[in-house]
Amino acid sequence: MNRAVLALLCGLALGCNESTRPNRTDVTTQKPAVDTDNTGRNVRDRDQATKTPIDQNENKNDVNLTASIRKRVVDTKMSTDAHNVKIITQDGKVTLRGPVDSAEEKAKIEELATDVAGKGQVDNQLEVKETK
Repeated sequence: MNRAVLALLCGLALGCNESTRPNRTDVTTQKPAVDTDNTGRNVRDRDQATKTPIDQNENKNDVNLTASIRKRVVDTKMSTDAHNVKIITQDGKVTLRGPVDSAEEKAKIEELATDVAGKGQVDNQLEVKETK
């Protein structure tokens, strides 16, 4: 009896984990839309062509560049998501990735990164969250 109840509860718990949200499509890429949080994006980012923090170069200049940008981002009043964006530096070229709450935050983070890395050295791939 106890095993049957436990099995039933486990089945319910696993079944409740499925999303009931209908499938959505990104109108610009015609690919399935990804929830605008880091969890959904991390699954998408398993593609080898997508830069992730693992791609961060470990040389002193790139590490210092990333640290300087991160400090400026964290010291600026913005959302938690904005403070947690991915900053990836390879040979002086900075890639910004992750969700932010507004277009203003996206522009501000790019401005901060450009001030540190230099004009033409920032690839801004930040995404503004959808409003619900």
